[in-house]
Amino acid sequence: MPRQPRRRSYDQHCAAARALDLVGDRWTLLVVRELLAGPRRYTDLHADLPGVSTDMLAGRLKDMEGAELVTRRRLPPPASAYVYELTPRGRDLLPVLRTLAAWGAPELGEPRPTDAVRAHWYAVPLLGVLAELGAGVVQVTLDEGAFHVRIGGDGSVSHGDGGVDAPDVRLRTDSSTCRALAVGELTLDEAVESGRATLERAAAVVARA
Repeated sequence: MPRQPRRRSYDQHCAAARALDLVGDRWTLLVVRELLAGPRRYTDLHADLPGVSTDMLAGRLKDMEGAELVTRRRLPPPASAYVYELTPRGRDLLPVLRTLAAWGAPELGEPRPTDAVRAHWYAVPLLGVLAELGAGVVQVTLDEGAFHVRIGGDGSVSHGDGGVDAPDVRLRTDSSTCRALAVGELTLDEAVESGRATLERAAAVVARA
């Protein structure tokens, strides 16, 4: 019998209301965003969710465990640390985040002085664009860091924070170009042709500045 989250219910027999009972609280979907990139320690989650208090994050994670969206497990030695990771039910929220990111991308503009920026935050908005490169692993590098996307032969996509060894494709660009790609103002070919991105497949560099 799953534990119930602590938040109050909307008490409406409506699928959207039930969903918001589980993920409608402030920070919950952003925790999902972080864990879609893979298991994370509490300290790593807190570092990549600037603005959330430790009490708030701990409460959200407890609620998400109760709703069976997140599990907590201990890594084997020598790490001996606890990590949080999404359950299959939690991972099912990827299409929700993709749709929400597509809807919100036109609001980005240039980063405000108060905006935190993390490279992997651009992963979800770019999954569809990067899937067009075909099956394999794509590493995307920005000034703010790197993330990688795994594209299956069936078109399925997943992503992770940081780089990987020997990716099939290396893409170097910037946050402004990521935004343009996400909202459809620019295609990947146009970004490469204009010099706003460099694309390297194996040992061959495709970059027409």
